[in-house]
Amino acid sequence: LLRRFNLRFSLFDEERCLAIEESAPGDNPFQAEQLVLCSTDLCVDNQLRWQQTTSAGWDMLIVDEAHHLQWSEQLVSDEYRLVEALTRQTPAVLLLTATPEQLGRSGHFARLRLLDPDRFHDSAAFLEEERRFEPIANLVEQLLGDTALPAASRALLGRTLGAAEAERLLQQESGDSETARSSARLAMIDRLLDRHGTGRVLFRNSRNRIKGFPERELLSHPLPLPAQYQKALQSTAIPIAARLTPEAIDRGRQAGAWWLFDPRLDWLIALLRRLQREKLLLICAHSDTARDIELALRTREGIHAALFHEATSIIERDRAAAWFADLDEGAQLLICSEIGSEGRNFQFAHHLVLFDLPLDPDLLEQRIGRLDRIGQREKIRIHVPHFEEGAQAVMMRWYHQGLNAFNHTCPAGHTIFRQLLPALLESLEEADAGSESSAILVRTARQLLDQASETLRKGRDHLLELNSCREPQASNLKIAIEELEAAGGLSRYMEDLLSYFGVESEEHSAGSLIIRPGAHMLDDSFPGLAKDGMTCTFERSVALIHEERHFLTWEHPLVTGAMEMMVEGSHGSCCCSAVRHPGIKPGSMLLELLFLIECPAPKQLQAGRFLPPTLLRLLLDQQLNDCSERFPRTVLTASRVTLEPAAAKKLAQNLRRPLLSMLDQGQKIAASMLPNILAEAEAAMQQHYAVELERLAALAQVNPNVSPEEIAALKRQALELAEHLSSTHLRLDAIQLIVGI
Repeated sequence: LLRRFNLRFSLFDEERCLAIEESAPGDNPFQAEQLVLCSTDLCVDNQLRWQQTTSAGWDMLIVDEAHHLQWSEQLVSDEYRLVEALTRQTPAVLLLTATPEQLGRSGHFARLRLLDPDRFHDSAAFLEEERRFEPIANLVEQLLGDTALPAASRALLGRTLGAAEAERLLQQESGDSETARSSARLAMIDRLLDRHGTGRVLFRNSRNRIKGFPERELLSHPLPLPAQYQKALQSTAIPIAARLTPEAIDRGRQAGAWWLFDPRLDWLIALLRRLQREKLLLICAHSDTARDIELALRTREGIHAALFHEATSIIERDRAAAWFADLDEGAQLLICSEIGSEGRNFQFAHHLVLFDLPLDPDLLEQRIGRLDRIGQREKIRIHVPHFEEGAQAVMMRWYHQGLNAFNHTCPAGHTIFRQLLPALLESLEEADAGSESSAILVRTARQLLDQASETLRKGRDHLLELNSCREPQASNLKIAIEELEAAGGLSRYMEDLLSYFGVESEEHSAGSLIIRPGAHMLDDSFPGLAKDGMTCTFERSVALIHEERHFLTWEHPLVTGAMEMMVEGSHGSCCCSAVRHPGIKPGSMLLELLFLIECPAPKQLQAGRFLPPTLLRLLLDQQLNDCSERFPRTVLTASRVTLEPAAAKKLAQNLRRPLLSMLDQGQKIAASMLPNILAEAEAAMQQHYAVELERLAALAQVNPNVSPEEIAALKRQALELAEHLSSTHLRLDAIQLIVGI
């Protein structure tokens, strides 16, 4: 949250809550911070924390891993009840999950029930509504495929859109103009998606619809099972999950000696030698295993690897990540434990070593996801050194042949895992990958995977994906962002601004720089800049690879804070200059005034859509005429000559009386211009909301998800915004005295 979105959340646990209560008895600790991050366990296990959390008065609730909230008509989990209590009192709720299929359609209903319990109150009715959407999904597919619609599809279109509307669009679609045909198909798709029941509250995207993800390649490395492991695994008392990590069995008795005989270490050393110029990420289940591997490489071969595990501090992990990310002198290998690798991404590496395999397919996908992210530019090589006998061999076959989980993501993997878990555990205990029971398990998993994939392709989820990324709006937004970043003005602007305030900067590497407080700063501190400085970049591609570097954009707190210092302070608000220009007589005087139009509306109303921060420029001569069009700023800047500070001060003192008259006239002219600007903004706002309200009213006739409350809320928003627009005022932001010479 801090690195990607520059949001400084406070992490709350029981210890922090107790500390706040001790320092401020009687206060609700959850009201001590604006942005709070905590686990559901903190409140579920403590009735006082439950009461404090639900009464804190949140503006927004975000629940990550929302698929863990379990609900059924017979049983409701404590975590679900907690979130349900919070949603009843929070105006904005966002539920996030990367694996929405874990609990099937009932899981979808449980989450939708949190968002709108009045609309989603009957599970059976919801499932029946879902079933009815499959023909519409097929119809949308046909429209996207640009093929002739069969009679059944044309009839469905008429029943869904209405006979008159469908006939009009079908006639347009059958015309001679390619542009008209394409426009008609897009209109049909748009109207069908508008009628999609939960498309207004449930959004989903899959890799099939998002470009930029890399290919995957599995590199399987079967190895002989050492005699020491064979002996240790003979005991029936060993938990099945532990059989997947034999090096962890009786670790205390072996005293770490496992790496002296385990062939995976020899294989890893050979791989590092063969891929000397490549970066490799290794993930294993346990922190002890990660430490042992690092020790073995350092002791046996003098190979120094970066190390990540849950016992290392965040600062230590940051240092290890930076060392690994250094392309010139950094570590070739980063060793991570399962928990230690969570939340870290290393798109600049292309080789992933899975030293063992987890039992849960979600954990396998999380491991691969450390490299398989947007920003990864090469194919990912997934190296799996596994024993050709025993539980690891069974697991390897299950993942590769049953779920195809190495080469592709497997959205239904966890559902299949839960369904076949008893058979999988039996097969792991049998530890024979070539047995008939293992073969049956793999075939069954593959059949379930094929069925689930077909269901996802044909059903409601595909409609969700189409609705979650509407075209052409999405493409237009993407183009606007790319154009803004391509303009390149931010880097030049920040270089000048940092230099002006006395902040030191130096180049770190291509596309990155280091900034730190300077010895001669104008202010004691600089917003968003720590005492020891920071490494930042203006390039998104660099930030995606190096997460420890701050990605400076126009919205970054350091940038916005610096601009606020300039705008709200006295810096640059008043100056005196001389110009040599044929249109300006020597000895004559001009007064340049910059007014800022400010609307006091709260941010959630987004008044900037209709009245963005606007600068009014006036240039008055001594006859009180506005000359701003005759002399643009660029012309005056190009004609400027150096004026000594003492001379500027004397000029301002001598011209005080005419300056006051010119200033008064400028304020009157600016005030006379404001009503027209506000009228245009209000007209644009009224038109926008009129169209939206008309659209919602029409949708309410065909989509039960559009409630009267939603329409009423939009009307209230329009009225509130109109009131704030009427309170817009002018503020004199800067003034410049210009003298002709």
